[in-house]
Amino acid sequence: MDIKHIENYIEKICNIYSPTGYTKDLEKYIFDLLKEFGFEPKINNSGNISVKVFDSKNEDENGLLLTAHIDTLGFIVQKVKDNGRLKVSKLGGFPLNYVEGENVSVITRSNKRYTGVFRINEPAVHGSKDPYEIQRNEDNMEVVLDIISNSKEETEKYGISSGDFIGFDSRFTISNGFIKSRHLDDKASVGILLTLAEEISAGNIKPKRDIYMVFTTHEEVGWGASSINSEGIKDMIAVDMGVVHSDIGTDETKVSICAKDSTGPYNYDLTNELIEIAKNEKLSYSVDVFQFYGSDANAAISAGNDVRIALTGAGIAASHGYERTHESGIANTYRLLANYIEKDFN
Repeated sequence: MDIKHIENYIEKICNIYSPTGYTKDLEKYIFDLLKEFGFEPKINNSGNISVKVFDSKNEDENGLLLTAHIDTLGFIVQKVKDNGRLKVSKLGGFPLNYVEGENVSVITRSNKRYTGVFRINEPAVHGSKDPYEIQRNEDNMEVVLDIISNSKEETEKYGISSGDFIGFDSRFTISNGFIKSRHLDDKASVGILLTLAEEISAGNIKPKRDIYMVFTTHEEVGWGASSINSEGIKDMIAVDMGVVHSDIGTDETKVSICAKDSTGPYNYDLTNELIEIAKNEKLSYSVDVFQFYGSDANAAISAGNDVRIALTGAGIAASHGYERTHESGIANTYRLLANYIEKDFN
């Protein structure tokens, strides 16, 4: 496993806009890449990409499904204001101060792109006390476009209107082993799964049972994996992010194995199997409880899928903001999954 190879995938996909509801560009990139690996991916009506990356030729209904989500936080244009600027509505959950001053791109319904910046309505420190005192909410903040416009009519001439999508620039960089970017939740995991698929295709990872992957498109709004097909699947591991917080044991260098999140505990036996692998491989890991968290595994169970579920992922700091992880966290997560795939617990 070459960590730089995984990082290249992460950088590429972090720089492809995919706010929930507009993921088609990243869907195409992943679909085409899986085809290059020799697989036969499918895209369902909700945009989820599913692929069988290993066929064991067994008929024991013992398949393993790995999921990661490709959708990210973002905005949708609520309206074009009288001054030509944009009032926005959030896609996903995050405090608006986390994206204050961020460069953005507006994606119109005709797929034109316009850049801009998200900021408070009156951002001049020399003009008022608003930069210090104003509440950060949708009424007090706006997208200012990089076009010359002082009216609603002038902006609308560019084809910009209510319902257009807005993506945040990733600002991807690597410094001293730390990977810093928006959207590491969950594009770090997507990069890991793509590398696993590539290595399985090359014969460098030798699974013991059928292996499936699904890349979901609506996790940030709660229903990403609700449309999966669980036929032939016994176990589902959602590969997402580990929460870095003072009340939680993981950090950016570890792989986190989640025992419980806001919806309840994960499967006891499947979680124990992951812990056993982490111990045997001497990985840097932690077993964690996330109080303010839900995953694609929860969505799959809520939709009625009869599978064992587990959750794991690299520790990522400042979740839903300008996030940070470390090469070691990525490597530990990759090694956990690669070794689990090659292990037969039955």
